[in-house]
Amino acid sequence: MLQGTAQKNAAPQKLLRHVVMFSFKEGSSPEEIKVVKEAFAALPKKIPQIKSFEWGTNNSPENLAQGFTHCFFLSFASEKDRADYLPHPDHKAFGILLKPILDKVLVFDYWTEK
Repeated sequence: MLQGTAQKNAAPQKLLRHVVMFSFKEGSSPEEIKVVKEAFAALPKKIPQIKSFEWGTNNSPENLAQGFTHCFFLSFASEKDRADYLPHPDHKAFGILLKPILDKVLVFDYWTEK
């Protein structure tokens, strides 16, 4: 019973969140966008510094997305892990794949706070 109590009182581990939002060029096909989504989703299997990954498409009724349609959410345990991820050859290859259909990108990183 004490173990459960100790676990509840333990401070949660902070994570470095890396939020990436894309808008795609007008005329980008659903197939081209699917290739980009699948390539981004494959990165956690190739880059061990990525602790978690999820993605989704905008469905907000507020009309404030400014053209961004896709959000990708990655977590890292440290700034070093993020620093290793950014120049990683598989991340760079993803950028080359993405570039022809990318209109805008927004990146926002933050440490989790509770």
